[in-house]
Amino acid sequence: MAVEKRENSKNVKELRNEDPISGEAGAHPVGAGIGAALGGAATGAAVGAVAGPIGAAVGTVLGGIAGGLAGKGVAENIDPTVEVDYWRNEYKGRPYYSKDFSFDDYEPAYRAGIESYGSGSSSTWNETESDARARWEKQNRDSRLTWTQASLAAKDAYNRVQLRANKPR
Repeated sequence: MAVEKRENSKNVKELRNEDPISGEAGAHPVGAGIGAALGGAATGAAVGAVAGPIGAAVGTVLGGIAGGLAGKGVAENIDPTVEVDYWRNEYKGRPYYSKDFSFDDYEPAYRAGIESYGSGSSSTWNETESDARARWEKQNRDSRLTWTQASLAAKDAYNRVQLRANKPR
């Protein structure tokens, strides 16, 4: 799906999901970070059980590197730009849509759902909703939507990403 070119460079960077260091499109710091944390902890514990404290430290570092790469791989299956574009075109057809609100009102909720999937991809919406709500509330103090309204859009986005990520390629 083609992305409309925009004059505002901040919008372009956001649409491309640029890496803040390299400028490359498709950055996935959340996926890589979560993978690193989980991989490092698991590998450190496993190696530590066999090789003691020094082995645990080495295992944590190596596990963190491997986990970060694995987490980035999972996150790369989810392109936030594609997801936001999808919702920009589809939100008016959703049962929770109200003509009193524009896409700009719903977009932060969609993003919260998408980002929350990346932080717990094996979770259900019920297990993840508190994370999505925290993300949404932190970024949307002046929202015209209540969380009750926004949560329907966040759940919709979460479910779509979960379905797409688990779909065989």
